[in-house]
Amino acid sequence: MQATPTLVAAGITAIDTVMAGERELNSVYLLDALEPCLVETGPAADGERLRAALAELGIDADGLAHVVVTHVHMDHAGGVGDLLHAFPRARVWVHEAGARHLADPERLVASTARTYGADRMGALFGDMRPTSAQRIRSVGDRDVIALGDRRLTVLHTPGHASHHVALADDRTGAVCTGEAIGSYLPWAPTFRPALPPPEVDLDQARASISRIRELAPTTLLTSHFGPVPDPQTALDVAGARIDAWASDVRELLRADPALDDEAITTALLERARREFEADAGRPFEEERYDVLGSVRMNAQGLARYWRKRWEREGDAGT
Repeated sequence: MQATPTLVAAGITAIDTVMAGERELNSVYLLDALEPCLVETGPAADGERLRAALAELGIDADGLAHVVVTHVHMDHAGGVGDLLHAFPRARVWVHEAGARHLADPERLVASTARTYGADRMGALFGDMRPTSAQRIRSVGDRDVIALGDRRLTVLHTPGHASHHVALADDRTGAVCTGEAIGSYLPWAPTFRPALPPPEVDLDQARASISRIRELAPTTLLTSHFGPVPDPQTALDVAGARIDAWASDVRELLRADPALDDEAITTALLERARREFEADAGRPFEEERYDVLGSVRMNAQGLARYWRKRWEREGDAGT
């Protein structure tokens, strides 16, 4: 399947990278500017399709000036090294805490392999090529990335990952949210939290949603997947889903502190089923909903969060 470009805001084109062979799963965004910019690269496994889509949009080897990633997870930044090889004038912008993983992705790849298994990781994401340190630019909160005739303001939005950022476009008021609000599945439509191990932090996740809300965004451009209708309602729903999933796991662990990941995943799948069927008005499509193992990763991330928090606070979950 080919990657599919769609205009989603003035001068912003979403590209469906067809990750894992699925439509409406992974978005990257091309910003038309004097210095054209790509937000996210998707995984290396989608690189050939992405490069073909960029060529279709008129971006030749010398035409891409900037790449910005919201965080360095392999479904968002796994293709950076390959893409910069194909576009020798481009530089990549990343939060300062994530920059080292682009230059040397060995630990990141090993962590992803532990989560997915090496074979499944390879099938979903491919490999991750190191990026020359000379082409990496580190950014922090409120930094501005100048693209010539438009600007992206960086907003540090941890919760999903400690180095996560959102990006506000000054021309349209659109905000690229990465996974700060979780995932929006437009084919349902439904919202799903994105709280994987090891860095999930609920307080930060809630604060990040509040920071995005304060911008009064005209459009939310998610990585999984695409533009979200009615930004303020979307932020409300995304926050409520995070709270509900976190509360479920907290209560399960209070009742049985030794509960394993399988039991927690089963409970969250039942919540996901109820939410999906209420949102979509049809039976739960579990395989498509969970193609990246998201429910299990939420179970693992939230269980780790509560256990670490209770350990830190001297609270055994009582």
